[in-house]
Amino acid sequence: MKNTFEKLGFFVQNNRFSVLLIAFLFIIIAMQGAQLIEMKSGTETFVGKDSPLYQDYDHLYQSIFQTQSIVVMVEGNEVKNADLMEAVDRLEHQLRATNGVIETTSPASLIKTVNYQMTGRYELPETDEEIKAIIDGNPDIFSQIIPDNTHMLISVVMAGSASDKTQEDILTATEDAVSFAEFPPSYNIIVTGDPAFSISMNYEMNSSMGILLGLSAIFMLIVLLIVFKHVRWCILPLPVVLLGIVYTFGAMGYIGISMSMVTMSAFPILIGVGIDYAIQFHNRLEEEMVDKGNKSRAVIETIKHTGPAVLIALVMTALGFFSLFTSTVPMIQDFGKLLLIGIAMCYLASIFVGVVILSIFDSYSDRNPLNKITKKIKPSNPEKKKKPEGESESDRLIGKVLQKTTILTIKYDVIVLGIACLLCFGGLYLDQSVPIQTDVQTFVPQDMPALVDLSHMGDVMGGTDELNLIIKVEDTASPDVLKWIEQFSEHGVASNSHIYSASSIVDLVKEYNGGVIPDTSQEIENIYSEIPEAQKDRYIYGKNMLLLNFNIGNAVADIKVTGIKELTNIVEEDMQWMPAPPGTAVTITGNNVVFIEVITALTSGRVAMTFLGLVLVLIGLFVVYRDWVKALVPVIPMVIVIGWSGGVMSLLNISYTPLTATLGALILGVGSEYAILMMERYFEEKDKGLHPMEAINMASSKIGSAIVASGATTVFGFMALLASPFPMISDFGMVTVIDIVLALLATFVVFPPLMILLDTWRDKRKGSKAAEKQTEIKKQIQGAEI
Repeated sequence: MKNTFEKLGFFVQNNRFSVLLIAFLFIIIAMQGAQLIEMKSGTETFVGKDSPLYQDYDHLYQSIFQTQSIVVMVEGNEVKNADLMEAVDRLEHQLRATNGVIETTSPASLIKTVNYQMTGRYELPETDEEIKAIIDGNPDIFSQIIPDNTHMLISVVMAGSASDKTQEDILTATEDAVSFAEFPPSYNIIVTGDPAFSISMNYEMNSSMGILLGLSAIFMLIVLLIVFKHVRWCILPLPVVLLGIVYTFGAMGYIGISMSMVTMSAFPILIGVGIDYAIQFHNRLEEEMVDKGNKSRAVIETIKHTGPAVLIALVMTALGFFSLFTSTVPMIQDFGKLLLIGIAMCYLASIFVGVVILSIFDSYSDRNPLNKITKKIKPSNPEKKKKPEGESESDRLIGKVLQKTTILTIKYDVIVLGIACLLCFGGLYLDQSVPIQTDVQTFVPQDMPALVDLSHMGDVMGGTDELNLIIKVEDTASPDVLKWIEQFSEHGVASNSHIYSASSIVDLVKEYNGGVIPDTSQEIENIYSEIPEAQKDRYIYGKNMLLLNFNIGNAVADIKVTGIKELTNIVEEDMQWMPAPPGTAVTITGNNVVFIEVITALTSGRVAMTFLGLVLVLIGLFVVYRDWVKALVPVIPMVIVIGWSGGVMSLLNISYTPLTATLGALILGVGSEYAILMMERYFEEKDKGLHPMEAINMASSKIGSAIVASGATTVFGFMALLASPFPMISDFGMVTVIDIVLALLATFVVFPPLMILLDTWRDKRKGSKAAEKQTEIKKQIQGAEI
């Protein structure tokens, strides 16, 4: 492999300006691709479109029955008055002509309907008393949209499958219509609902993306100036990794990876991980320039030695990330794709652009007239310049601290490894008690106006979560089917405290037939013909599909995952002993069922995801090194860190979410790099003839500073996540920062004694086998002489 990279080094050194030109052209191409990125936050980001769960939800419910509403909530001293109803009527007139609006429902339109039935005039009464009499006289009709004297709702209904653009257009039209409707000044008008919440969340994600990247860059700039100041142009790794991020944005657009709440958090991670590569190449090139003196040869040696080491670390990181593809959740799969693409782009930017720019800067520095004048005015002291080999590295404070730490941990190896393992087992035990968070509203900024409005509406109107039962029948007008729906609905509401009401076509049929279900199909067909299409289409599709909705209030927040799963199981059990008529099939679906199933699968599958990552990294290291010691040593410290991470989450009371469920894979991917780079340098020094203790000390002093610098920049890059307004992302950032610090600690505390212990054991074993073989040969020679 090193021969290949040596040839690559010759190519890069001989074509430096061509490399930069190609890099610039790719920037232009990447900027075009970045414009293709789409923002997504819907159900399709949580569940794969080819899964049976989504097929039932999308094809049977969302595409056919589901509607979603932008809600205009009016609150004031008294909502049962004529002036207010006139404003509501003006609002409805404007919204009905809006493209994508199926219907509008308001107290004003219902009052006109009731007034028509009473007087034959489809108009609003002129006095407050008449308005109040109609509302109070028909509680069944108005209780849902006028829950009390101070609140009312206007619903702007659109198709459940409406595109994000359509939803945004209708939301804008609603806000404009509110201002033109001229509501009385004493009333507060709130435009809310799930579509308004989703649109606001997408906007918040988009606006916070730039802030996170900017903070990440600022934090890294600071830490590079502090811990990487021993090299020239110490901030150069930052623009190099940002170039890799630009390329990643371009690839993201061309491949079709959407921006979601999870994928947006990948970029600070990529900056943190990718800057490691730039720092390693930068550090080695500076070292080679000092040692070799030959600038051209320094580039070749840097690519020859650092290229393979960092590539191996990258491959192991990729194998850790590859376990994310076992998730059935599309946005986690996209998260994995983005991480894999990003680390590859950062590596290419580092090995080509980073090395080339540094070598050009060095050449320019030598030719700079100001530097030559400075040297003449202030000549350097040759005695001071000439230091013993390696002294320039070991004299650094970080190098000295790491050397002393290495010596101390190896001296007390049994104690260090014993304590590390005990803490690991304790963390794994505590990890079992870490709760799972499933309420999407807790993932977003809690002070987001759209969330505050939505919560306020929920407090006033009650929750609107549902279980949706798709009923496939031979005839939608069958009296037996409708009577079963009536009985099953009444039983569900009466027997379960979390089912507050039920709605179906049965309610409309009874309303049009004096409160009873007809006994013949023909009578039911006649009633169907009288029901307005907009109302009927909510519960009936064609001749063979009906919908039954169970209102379960605010179940996602109140009874959580376990409660909704139990409720679903209870409904399924009820269908067993209260079976539907022959030829009827019932499917329980809906947004809550889909989402809860996905979140449960995501969080409960984290152990399998982490285990697969471990196996992949272990196999990958063995394939590369053909050596079980070299395969095990980088993995064991990361297993220990994964155990520590579980303890950290339990102690900090942080729940598992779609992001924190990926921590095991991330720790493996990010943390194993440090151990691999340390191990590579250890064996490089050992191959030069150094004793194991000398080799580990030299590795700690020479590459340790670069690892600390890259680890610190990674930590600071992840710290940008702490500033995210999204609690899910900020919690993830907090745990990840702690885990990276623990990975660094494991690299310099657990790795050295483990490396020396296993390598020495292997050398002794090889030595004893060689001695036994030599003794056997001597015996054979002596036997031959006799």
